[in-house]
Amino acid sequence: MVARRLNRRQLLVGLGAVGLAPHFAWAEDYVDLRWKDLLPEGQVSIPPMLQSLIDHDQPAMSSQQPSYSGVRTEWNDQVIRLPGFVVPIDYAGTGITAFILVPFVGACVHVPPPPANQLVFVTTPEPFESAGLYEPVNVVGKLQVSSISTHLADIAYTMAADRIEPYVT
Repeated sequence: MVARRLNRRQLLVGLGAVGLAPHFAWAEDYVDLRWKDLLPEGQVSIPPMLQSLIDHDQPAMSSQQPSYSGVRTEWNDQVIRLPGFVVPIDYAGTGITAFILVPFVGACVHVPPPPANQLVFVTTPEPFESAGLYEPVNVVGKLQVSSISTHLADIAYTMAADRIEPYVT
């Protein structure tokens, strides 16, 4: 029987792989949600085609935000992935560090915001370079039921983003 000795390079590579293993195991450990999953049972969202029926001539879009009746608490403190569109709130240089994740293009900016339980306030430690309001993204992070109010809308959920990536069907 031949005894093998590990050289320094093999040992360092092995230790590095062990250190990364929990990260990779956790990276794909999320619940894939859709916007309807944030609504309480039996509640329907306002479809984008009905948003056009709201009066756009009023001064503040936020004043036209529909009321909502509750949130889904079973996702609280869960790592989730949710697709949507970015409405920037705060920047660091040219990157976005806080934004509202919205279910359809133009929400909160060109049309009144959807109900608060259809909005997620997202923060990210690394600034996100967005290609614009029309770029769909997937956001992965820990979801919290937490009310927050911005100049654009009232929001029922927050998320600390671990990853923001292009939306791929």
